[in-house]
Amino acid sequence: MNPPLFEIEARRPLLVARFAAPRRMLSWSITRPGFVVARQVAILEVRDGDLAPQVDPRALLAARLDQAGLADAVGLMTSRDVSRHHQATSEVEGIAAASLVTLGLNNGERVGARIARRTAARWGTVNLLAAVSVPLTDAALVEALSIAVEARTLAILEAGYRREGQEAPVSGTGTDCVVVSAPAGRPGAAPHDYAGLHTAVGEALGAAVLAATRQAAARWLSDQATL
Repeated sequence: MNPPLFEIEARRPLLVARFAAPRRMLSWSITRPGFVVARQVAILEVRDGDLAPQVDPRALLAARLDQAGLADAVGLMTSRDVSRHHQATSEVEGIAAASLVTLGLNNGERVGARIARRTAARWGTVNLLAAVSVPLTDAALVEALSIAVEARTLAILEAGYRREGQEAPVSGTGTDCVVVSAPAGRPGAAPHDYAGLHTAVGEALGAAVLAATRQAAARWLSDQATL
Protein backbone atom coordinates (compact mmCIF):
# COMPACT_ATOMS: atom_id res chain seq x y z
CA MET A 1 0.00 0.00 0.00
CA ASN A 2 1.04 3.59 -0.61
CA PRO A 3 1.73 5.84 2.39
CA PRO A 4 -1.14 8.14 3.50
CA LEU A 5 -1.71 10.96 1.03
CA PHE A 6 -2.37 13.50 3.79
CA GLU A 7 -2.41 13.84 7.55
CA ILE A 8 -5.44 15.11 9.49
CA GLU A 9 -5.58 17.50 12.43
CA ALA A 10 -9.03 18.02 13.96
CA ARG A 11 -9.02 20.74 16.59
CA ARG A 12 -12.34 22.54 16.68
CA PRO A 13 -13.17 24.84 15.03
CA LEU A 14 -10.68 23.68 12.39
CA LEU A 15 -10.18 20.47 10.46
CA VAL A 16 -6.93 20.55 8.48
CA ALA A 17 -5.59 18.11 5.89
CA ARG A 18 -1.84 18.48 5.40
CA PHE A 19 0.22 17.12 2.51
CA ALA A 20 3.95 16.43 2.75
CA ALA A 21 4.66 18.48 -0.39
CA PRO A 22 2.89 21.17 -2.43
CA ARG A 23 0.00 19.80 -4.47
CA ARG A 24 -2.05 20.97 -7.43
CA MET A 25 -5.63 21.56 -6.38
CA LEU A 26 -8.85 22.47 -8.12
CA SER A 27 -11.96 23.69 -6.29
CA TRP A 28 -14.49 26.47 -5.93
CA SER A 29 -13.17 27.41 -2.46
CA ILE A 30 -14.19 31.00 -1.66
CA THR A 31 -10.64 31.86 -0.53
CA ARG A 32 -8.48 30.06 -3.13
CA PRO A 33 -10.69 28.95 -6.02
CA GLY A 34 -9.68 27.43 -9.33
CA PHE A 35 -6.28 25.85 -10.04
CA VAL A 36 -3.87 26.52 -7.18
CA VAL A 37 -0.81 24.98 -5.55
CA ALA A 38 -1.14 24.39 -1.81
CA ARG A 39 -0.09 22.02 0.95
CA GLN A 40 -3.15 22.34 3.18
CA VAL A 41 -6.94 22.25 3.00
CA ALA A 42 -8.71 23.76 6.01
CA ILE A 43 -12.38 23.42 6.97
CA LEU A 44 -13.63 26.00 9.46
CA GLU A 45 -16.59 25.17 11.69
CA VAL A 46 -18.94 28.13 12.08
CA ARG A 47 -22.23 28.74 13.86
CA ASP A 48 -25.29 30.47 12.41
CA GLY A 49 -24.47 33.54 14.49
CA ASP A 50 -21.07 33.85 12.81
CA LEU A 51 -22.70 34.47 9.44
CA ALA A 52 -25.18 37.24 10.10
CA PRO A 53 -26.49 38.99 6.93
CA GLN A 54 -23.96 41.81 7.23
CA VAL A 55 -20.98 39.42 7.44
CA ASP A 56 -18.90 38.72 4.32
CA PRO A 57 -18.26 34.93 4.44
CA ARG A 58 -15.09 35.24 2.36
CA ALA A 59 -13.62 37.87 4.66
CA LEU A 60 -14.60 35.88 7.75
CA LEU A 61 -12.97 32.69 6.50
CA ALA A 62 -9.83 34.46 5.31
CA ALA A 63 -9.43 36.22 8.67
CA ARG A 64 -9.94 33.05 10.70
CA LEU A 65 -7.48 31.10 8.58
CA ASP A 66 -4.91 33.90 8.79
CA GLN A 67 -5.23 33.94 12.58
CA ALA A 68 -4.55 30.19 12.61
CA GLY A 69 -1.48 30.48 10.38
CA LEU A 70 -3.36 28.91 7.46
CA ALA A 71 -3.56 31.84 5.06
CA ASP A 72 -2.24 29.73 2.16
CA ALA A 73 -4.67 26.86 2.74
CA VAL A 74 -7.58 26.12 0.46
CA GLY A 75 -10.38 27.21 2.79
CA LEU A 76 -13.87 25.78 3.29
CA MET A 77 -16.62 26.33 5.88
CA THR A 78 -19.19 24.12 7.55
CA SER A 79 -21.72 24.22 10.36
CA ARG A 80 -21.06 20.53 11.00
CA ASP A 81 -19.03 19.60 14.07
CA VAL A 82 -15.65 19.02 12.41
CA SER A 83 -14.93 16.16 14.79
CA ARG A 84 -17.62 14.35 12.76
CA HIS A 85 -15.37 13.91 9.74
CA HIS A 86 -14.96 10.74 7.70
CA GLN A 87 -12.08 9.34 5.68
CA ALA A 88 -11.71 6.54 3.16
CA THR A 89 -8.95 5.26 0.90
CA SER A 90 -8.76 3.08 -2.19
CA GLU A 91 -6.02 1.69 -4.41
CA VAL A 92 -6.37 0.48 -7.99
CA GLU A 93 -3.44 -0.73 -10.12
CA GLY A 94 -0.98 0.98 -7.79
CA ILE A 95 -2.82 4.33 -7.85
CA ALA A 96 -3.96 5.46 -4.42
CA ALA A 97 -6.84 7.79 -3.60
CA ALA A 98 -8.05 9.26 -0.32
CA SER A 99 -11.12 11.24 0.64
CA LEU A 100 -12.10 13.42 3.60
CA VAL A 101 -15.74 14.47 4.09
CA THR A 102 -17.82 16.57 6.46
CA LEU A 103 -21.54 16.42 5.77
CA GLY A 104 -24.80 18.05 6.77
CA LEU A 105 -27.96 18.12 4.66
CA ASN A 106 -30.22 20.55 6.51
CA ASN A 107 -30.33 22.90 3.53
CA GLY A 108 -30.30 20.13 0.96
CA GLU A 109 -31.47 20.77 -2.58
CA ARG A 110 -32.60 18.57 -5.45
CA VAL A 111 -30.63 19.58 -8.54
CA GLY A 112 -32.80 21.50 -11.00
CA ALA A 113 -35.49 22.30 -8.43
CA ARG A 114 -34.37 24.98 -5.99
CA ILE A 115 -36.40 25.26 -2.78
CA ALA A 116 -37.77 28.80 -2.62
CA ARG A 117 -38.28 28.91 1.14
CA ARG A 118 -35.87 27.78 3.78
CA THR A 119 -35.45 28.10 7.52
CA ALA A 120 -32.49 30.43 8.02
CA ALA A 121 -31.60 28.85 11.37
CA ARG A 122 -30.94 25.47 9.76
CA TRP A 123 -28.00 25.20 7.43
CA GLY A 124 -25.84 22.33 6.27
CA THR A 125 -23.17 21.68 3.71
CA VAL A 126 -20.98 18.95 2.26
CA ASN A 127 -17.24 19.60 2.14
CA LEU A 128 -15.08 17.09 0.33
CA LEU A 129 -11.36 16.67 -0.28
CA ALA A 130 -10.37 13.99 -2.78
CA ALA A 131 -6.70 13.27 -3.48
CA VAL A 132 -4.83 10.91 -5.79
CA SER A 133 -1.22 9.74 -5.75
CA VAL A 134 -0.34 10.50 -9.39
CA PRO A 135 0.10 13.78 -11.28
CA LEU A 136 -2.78 14.86 -13.56
CA THR A 137 -3.00 17.27 -16.47
CA ASP A 138 -5.37 20.23 -16.18
CA ALA A 139 -8.00 18.32 -18.18
CA ALA A 140 -7.61 15.21 -16.03
CA LEU A 141 -7.90 17.29 -12.84
CA VAL A 142 -11.17 18.73 -14.15
CA GLU A 143 -12.33 15.20 -14.98
CA ALA A 144 -11.32 14.05 -11.49
CA LEU A 145 -13.47 16.82 -10.04
CA SER A 146 -16.45 15.52 -12.00
CA ILE A 147 -15.84 11.98 -10.71
CA ALA A 148 -15.64 13.21 -7.12
CA VAL A 149 -18.92 15.12 -7.51
CA GLU A 150 -20.57 12.10 -9.15
CA ALA A 151 -19.53 9.80 -6.30
CA ARG A 152 -20.61 12.30 -3.65
CA THR A 153 -24.00 12.75 -5.32
CA LEU A 154 -24.57 9.01 -5.62
CA ALA A 155 -23.88 8.53 -1.90
CA ILE A 156 -26.27 11.36 -0.97
CA LEU A 157 -29.03 9.98 -3.20
CA GLU A 158 -28.51 6.55 -1.66
CA ALA A 159 -29.01 8.09 1.79
CA GLY A 160 -32.51 9.13 0.69
CA TYR A 161 -32.82 12.26 2.84
CA ARG A 162 -35.88 14.38 1.98
CA ARG A 163 -36.54 17.95 3.04
CA GLU A 164 -39.89 18.50 4.73
CA GLY A 165 -42.65 18.66 2.13
CA GLN A 166 -40.43 17.35 -0.67
CA GLU A 167 -41.16 14.04 -2.42
CA ALA A 168 -37.71 13.41 -3.90
CA PRO A 169 -34.45 13.02 -1.96
CA VAL A 170 -31.90 15.83 -2.02
CA SER A 171 -28.85 15.49 -4.28
CA GLY A 172 -26.61 17.95 -2.42
CA THR A 173 -26.80 21.32 -0.69
CA GLY A 174 -26.58 24.89 -1.91
CA THR A 175 -23.19 25.42 -0.26
CA ASP A 176 -21.27 22.23 -1.05
CA CYS A 177 -17.60 22.49 -2.00
CA VAL A 178 -15.25 19.92 -3.50
CA VAL A 179 -11.44 20.02 -3.69
CA VAL A 180 -9.47 17.57 -5.83
CA SER A 181 -5.74 17.24 -5.39
CA ALA A 182 -2.84 15.64 -7.25
CA PRO A 183 0.95 15.82 -6.95
CA ALA A 184 2.55 18.87 -8.50
CA GLY A 185 4.68 16.57 -10.67
CA ARG A 186 7.66 14.28 -10.51
CA PRO A 187 10.84 14.43 -12.62
CA GLY A 188 10.51 12.08 -15.56
CA ALA A 189 6.89 11.20 -14.76
CA ALA A 190 4.33 12.33 -17.32
CA PRO A 191 1.00 13.38 -15.78
CA HIS A 192 -2.05 11.25 -16.47
CA ASP A 193 -4.19 12.63 -19.29
CA TYR A 194 -7.44 11.02 -18.15
CA ALA A 195 -9.27 10.42 -14.87
CA GLY A 196 -12.68 9.18 -16.00
CA LEU A 197 -14.73 6.15 -15.04
CA HIS A 198 -12.77 3.86 -17.41
CA THR A 199 -9.44 4.65 -15.71
CA ALA A 200 -7.70 3.38 -12.58
CA VAL A 201 -7.48 7.00 -11.37
CA GLY A 202 -11.23 7.45 -11.69
CA GLU A 203 -12.01 4.09 -10.12
CA ALA A 204 -9.78 4.68 -7.09
CA LEU A 205 -10.97 8.25 -6.63
CA GLY A 206 -14.64 7.37 -7.01
CA ALA A 207 -14.39 4.47 -4.56
CA ALA A 208 -12.73 6.59 -1.87
CA VAL A 209 -15.24 9.44 -2.20
CA LEU A 210 -18.21 7.09 -2.29
CA ALA A 211 -17.12 5.26 0.86
CA ALA A 212 -16.36 8.41 2.88
CA THR A 213 -19.57 10.17 1.82
CA ARG A 214 -21.67 7.10 2.63
CA GLN A 215 -20.15 7.01 6.11
CA ALA A 216 -20.69 10.74 6.60
CA ALA A 217 -24.32 10.62 5.45
CA ALA A 218 -25.11 7.64 7.68
CA ARG A 219 -23.57 9.38 10.70
CA TRP A 220 -25.45 12.64 10.01
CA LEU A 221 -28.79 10.82 9.66
CA SER A 222 -28.06 8.95 12.89
CA ASP A 223 -27.28 12.22 14.68
CA GLN A 224 -30.51 13.78 13.39
CA ALA A 225 -32.53 10.89 14.77
CA THR A 226 -31.33 11.69 18.28
CA LEU A 227 -32.17 15.41 18.17
